Amino acid sequence: MPNFVTNLSTAKRLGLGFALVLILSLISIVMGLSRLSSVAQATQEMVASPVQTERVVSDWYRNIHTGVRRTGAIAKSSDPSVAAYFAEDQAASSKSSAELQKALEELLTTDKEKALFAEIGAQRKIYVAARDEILALKKEEKTEEAGKVLDEKFVPASKAYIAKVEALVKQQRDEIDTVAKDIQANYSASRSLMLALGVVSIALSTLIAWLLSGTITRPLAQATAVARQVASGDLTAHIPNDRTDEVGQLLSSLHDMQVSLVRVVANVRSGSEGVATASAEIAQGNDDLSARTESQASALEQTAASMEELSSTVKQNADNARQANQLAMSASTVAIQGGDVVTQVVETMKGINDSSKKISDIISVIDGIAFQTNILALNAAVEAARAGEQGRGFAVVASEVRNLAGRSAEAAKEIKNLINASVERVAQGTAQVDQAGVTMTEVVSSIRRVTDIMGEISAASNEQSLGVAQVGEAVTQMDQATQQNAALVEEMAAAANGLRNQAQDLVQVVAVFKLDGSAVQQAAPAARAPVRAAVPAPQRAAAPRPAAKIGAPRAAAVPKPAAIAARVPAAPAKPATKPAAKPVAKLSAPKPAINEDDWTSF
Repeated sequence: MPNFVTNLSTAKRLGLGFALVLILSLISIVMGLSRLSSVAQATQEMVASPVQTERVVSDWYRNIHTGVRRTGAIAKSSDPSVAAYFAEDQAASSKSSAELQKALEELLTTDKEKALFAEIGAQRKIYVAARDEILALKKEEKTEEAGKVLDEKFVPASKAYIAKVEALVKQQRDEIDTVAKDIQANYSASRSLMLALGVVSIALSTLIAWLLSGTITRPLAQATAVARQVASGDLTAHIPNDRTDEVGQLLSSLHDMQVSLVRVVANVRSGSEGVATASAEIAQGNDDLSARTESQASALEQTAASMEELSSTVKQNADNARQANQLAMSASTVAIQGGDVVTQVVETMKGINDSSKKISDIISVIDGIAFQTNILALNAAVEAARAGEQGRGFAVVASEVRNLAGRSAEAAKEIKNLINASVERVAQGTAQVDQAGVTMTEVVSSIRRVTDIMGEISAASNEQSLGVAQVGEAVTQMDQATQQNAALVEEMAAAANGLRNQAQDLVQVVAVFKLDGSAVQQAAPAARAPVRAAVPAPQRAAAPRPAAKIGAPRAAAVPKPAAIAARVPAAPAKPATKPAAKPVAKLSAPKPAINEDDWTSF
C-alpha cells in the first residue's frame, strides 16, 4: 500500500475504505435502479397498449358471440314475441359494440392493426346488414325467408366477422407475449449485471478491507509483541517508530513507557534492598520489645490471678455473712412467731381455766339436782309405804330412782374432783406458759440484736467486696492495656516481618526485569542512599528499649534490660512472630473470667 495511505490516521483510512465500499454499493444501486426502471417502463407500456387493446377486443368478441346467438334464436323461433323480447338487449349490445369499436380505434397505433381494424369494420357492416334483414323479415312474420337469410348471409358474415376479431385478438396477444419476452430478457440481463456488480463489489470490498486491516493489524501486532516482551520483564527491546498514525503514537508511547519503566525498576530494585535491610532491623527491635511486653504481661497476669483469688475469698465471706444475716432474720421471724403462739396458748389456757370453772359450777348444780332427786325418792318411798299393797310398785320405782340419784351424785363428785384437779393443772400450765412467753420475748430481743450485728457484718463485707472489685478492675484494666500493647507489638513485629518478606519478594520480582548496564549504573547512587538511611534505624529502635517497662512500676514484675537482651540473642536469625504469639494467647485467656457483671451482686 502507498506510504501516503499508511501515514494517514486510522480514522481517515477507515473512512477512505468505507467511502470506496459505499461508492461501489452506490454504483450497484444506480445500475440496479436503472435496469428496474427499464423493466418497469416496458411493463407499463405493455399494460398501457397491448393489454388494454386485448381487453377491449375480447369484450367486443364476447358481444359479437352474444349477438350471433341472439339473432340465430330470433330467426329460428316461430314466436313473433321473441324479437320483441330481445329488442332491448339487441339495442344495448349494438351500442356497446359501437363504443368498443370507437375505443379500439383510439388504442390502435400500428398500420397492421389499423388495416385489420378496417377489415373488421367492413365485415361488421355486412354482418349488421344481414342481421337487420333477418329482424325485418321477422317483423313481417316471414320466418322461412328469415331462416334462409340466416343460412345464406348471416352465418357466413358472422363467421367472417368473428374470424377478423379473433385475428385482432391473436395479434394483441402476440404483441403481449413479445413484450413479456422482452421484459424477461431485460430481467435476465439486469440480474446478470447485478450479480456481476455484486461480485465485483464484494471482491473490491474484500480487497480494500484486507489492505486496510493489514495497515492496522500489522503495526498493532508489532506493538503487542513489544508489550509482551516488556510484560515478560525484558526492558531491552528495541521499539521502532517510523509511523505518524495512531499506531505510531502507540509505539512512541510504548517507547516512553519502556524508558520510564527502566528508570523506575532500577530505582525500585535499589530501594527494595534498602527497605529489606531496614525492615530486618525493625523486626529485631520489635522482637526485643515483644519479649519485654510479654514479661510485663505475665507479671500482671499473676497479679490479676491473685486479685481474682482474693476477690473470690471476699465474695465468699460476703456470701456467708449474707446467708448468716438471712438465717438470723429467719430465726428472729420464727422467734416472733413463737412468741405470738405462746401468747395465744396463754389466752387459750385462760379460756380453758374459765371453762373448767364453769364446768365445776355445772357439776355442783348436777350434784344439787341429784340430792333433791334422792330426797324426792325418799318421800316417794314413804308415801308408797303408807299406801300399802297398792303402792308397792311405786315403791320399787322410787327405790330405783333413789339408786340412780345416788349414782349421779357419786359421778358428779368424781367429775368435780377431776375438774378441780384439771383446773389446778391448767393454772399451773398458765403460769408456765406465762413464764415461757417472757422467755420467748427475751429470745426475740437477743435474736434481733444478733440480726443487727450480722447486718453490720454483711454491709462491711459488701464494702470490702466492692473495694476488692475496684482494685481487681484496675488490675484487669492494666492487664488489658498490657495485653493490647502486647498485641500491638505482635502486630508491629508481624508487620515488620511482613515488610521484610515483601521487600525480599519485591527484590526478587524486580530482579525479573532485564536492564541495560547504563540504566543500572544511573540508578546505583539512588540505591545506596536508602541503604545508608536504613542502617541507623536499629539504633533508633534500640534506644527506647528501657521504656518497655511502661505499665509495670514494680521492678520485680519485669526483668532488667540486660536479662531481656540475654533471652533474645537469636531474634535477628529467626522471626519471633510465632513465639511471641503464645503469651498473647495466654494473656487473653483470663479475660472472660474478669467480667464486671460478676461484681454487681455485691
